[in-house]
Amino acid sequence: MAAAGPWCPVGGRRRGRAGRGAEEGSAVLRRLREARDDLLSSGFWAASAGAVRAPLAASTEPPARCVCYGLGRFSGCPSARYQLAFLLLLLEELGLPPEQCWLFDPAFSEQEVAVLGQLGLRLLPDNEEGKHDVEGSSTLFYMVHCGKALYNNLLWKNWATGSLSKMVIVGNSFKGIEERLLSRILERDYSYIAKELSPQLWDCVEEPTYQDCDDLEIIRKEEGGGRHSPTATQC
Repeated sequence: MAAAGPWCPVGGRRRGRAGRGAEEGSAVLRRLREARDDLLSSGFWAASAGAVRAPLAASTEPPARCVCYGLGRFSGCPSARYQLAFLLLLLEELGLPPEQCWLFDPAFSEQEVAVLGQLGLRLLPDNEEGKHDVEGSSTLFYMVHCGKALYNNLLWKNWATGSLSKMVIVGNSFKGIEERLLSRILERDYSYIAKELSPQLWDCVEEPTYQDCDDLEIIRKEEGGGRHSPTATQC
């Protein structure tokens, strides 16, 4: 298995940037390494990696890139930090270099953006609201902290057999979403999660709008969901 050594900032530390910001960034990286070690020593990583490997083994094309949504404030939130550590281990396991992984969460702070850059990861420039087109590339979507609308939007954007076959999603159970929602709400607001894959359904590609949805779990672009929006996700 991969992940034999600890993570280090890409290119090493920058000299001449002493001060509180650099110290805090180093502390975040240290806690991230500790989370990594915890995952490896507990056996959780080995068990979970096997569950992720199964659908990838059945795929004819291994992921060439990764997109991560809704990670959360990993500098202060332990669960978000463990999820970032798991993501980095997963990239190593799949042989995906960090620069082939793009992330977006409007809650990221400037310090967290800097840490992600030190790790070699990339940030998506805009709030896509989950509407990310795989564009013919086999893509792993890491969406552990995400709400229903992001999954629904992602499915809508790639609603074609050629695109869906190139997607692997690590995230919440669609079956669990179906069981927690009233059928009329699921079919009205989250129709792409609800759809069974019969041939007739591929002709319906209406973009979801969520006009009557009272509990929308997504930060919309018109609500200020830019890269460094002050609106934070729940930890």
